[in-house]
Amino acid sequence: MESKRCFQNRFIDYQTGSAPGRGQGEFGVPLVTDTIESILRQLPAPGTGAEGGLYSGPAGVAYMLFHVSECPLFAAQRQSYLSRARSLLEPCLRLADSEPDRQARAAFLLGGAGVYAVAALVYRALALPDFEEALSKFRELWRVCAQPTFLDCGSDELFVGRSGYLCAAMVLKHKLGMEILTPAQIKSICHAIIESGKQYSKKKRKPFPLMYSYYGTEYLGAAHGLSSILQMLLSYQEYLQPADRELAWQSVDFLVNQEQNCNWPPELGEMIERENELVHWCHGAPGIAYLFAKAYLLSKKPSYLDTCIRCGELTWQKGLLKKGPGICHGVAGSAYVFLLLYRLTGNSKYIYRAQKFAEFLFSEEFKAGSCKLETIYSLYEGLSGTVCFLVDLLQPDQAEFPLFTVFAQ
Repeated sequence: MESKRCFQNRFIDYQTGSAPGRGQGEFGVPLVTDTIESILRQLPAPGTGAEGGLYSGPAGVAYMLFHVSECPLFAAQRQSYLSRARSLLEPCLRLADSEPDRQARAAFLLGGAGVYAVAALVYRALALPDFEEALSKFRELWRVCAQPTFLDCGSDELFVGRSGYLCAAMVLKHKLGMEILTPAQIKSICHAIIESGKQYSKKKRKPFPLMYSYYGTEYLGAAHGLSSILQMLLSYQEYLQPADRELAWQSVDFLVNQEQNCNWPPELGEMIERENELVHWCHGAPGIAYLFAKAYLLSKKPSYLDTCIRCGELTWQKGLLKKGPGICHGVAGSAYVFLLLYRLTGNSKYIYRAQKFAEFLFSEEFKAGSCKLETIYSLYEGLSGTVCFLVDLLQPDQAEFPLFTVFAQ
């Protein structure tokens, strides 16, 4: 029976000893530049449509242009891409500045924090003094996130919560090569995440020592759930008290045990119906893999790498998603798992698989059978995330899922 969620993967898998496809540089650069031109033609009129944050708004397109500008293969377009990114950010910054709700402004993927972070990256790349102001506005939001009463709907998840703010700070530190937050500020936010998780888990009598909810749902996946919160706690584990660090690692191991058929249900306690399972970055193995990658990089325990590899096997089988080309619940998001596994293992099989998923993105079968999107230009659901993937496929040794690094220290 044909799946409602994914196309059948008809590609022959990698054969040991064969080389991945050649000519990716020659094939890839024109494809990327053509796709960028298509994206820019579909954007809202200048000064309009600034909503959506990094997830679905023009600010996410600005990040894509910054990402492409960093790749040496696009040196000729660097200045024009950065200039266009700056013009896209200006109305987004005005919108963020005018947001009266400081809690909403502190959101990473859906609010001002992410816009300020990307503006800092773009302005620094352009050597503009505005860089300091954008960075200052980002830094000021730490106080909001550290408050125990931050966000009743779900104070700790990635899109709008504390872990998203820490994720943005880590990206900035990695890209800018400078400290963004003080150790005291980081400890304060991490402490708030730990206490929030402990209190919720105790109150609801959960099997994890740390547990969280978002709008009343106990998500496990990367978008709104436990896995990305734990990933951030591991990323900042040196700022945790030893007992709290142990709680984080215990929760990672509890999450390992929630695996069902190489996948994880969207919510704690759900049973997966195999014919209807979610295999997305936002919900399921393709996003949870990043937590176990971080756990492996820190602990060097082979069991965490084995879990990542199982995530990759499932993604190869069910990752040609019908929802679109994007990174949240689309084919590019699936393909990023292979680039992650390549960086973890050095195995050429994963480059081959990523190339096959890239090939499928431009096939007639995908164009005819995938969902039509309102924001085809967006970073997380549309083609801007696809462009980031195609650029990373050209430089797999540096590849990272956009704004979600596991390799940065």
